[in-house]
Amino acid sequence: MFKLVLICAVIGMAVALPVGDESKAEVLSRKDDVRPDGFDASLETDNHISRSESGDVHGNIHGSFSWISPEGEVIEVKYVADENGYQPSSASLPVAPPIPEAIKRSLEWIAANPPAPDRKN
Repeated sequence: MFKLVLICAVIGMAVALPVGDESKAEVLSRKDDVRPDGFDASLETDNHISRSESGDVHGNIHGSFSWISPEGEVIEVKYVADENGYQPSSASLPVAPPIPEAIKRSLEWIAANPPAPDRKN
């Protein structure tokens, strides 16, 4: 009976172990270079997470980061952060559907035929 309980406990512990625990990732490489005219930084971990960025004295930043999704797909995002805000680009980001042709025509008609001003006494 003791052997059966011991075997069940070992199997239970093996099943309960986290697989690919992201909080235990180790840093493979890290570089930080801060200068008066800007900076360069990069990071790579053993679980395939990486980032790289550089900035200038005006606060403009160009960079990218990537990781592997649970489905096994490599996700990469490139971005620019400057006076126009944060501008990410990636094939993985959702894209708005195109405006239907009937809606485009309606908007053009409304722009060409504005409503008459309200008359108030």
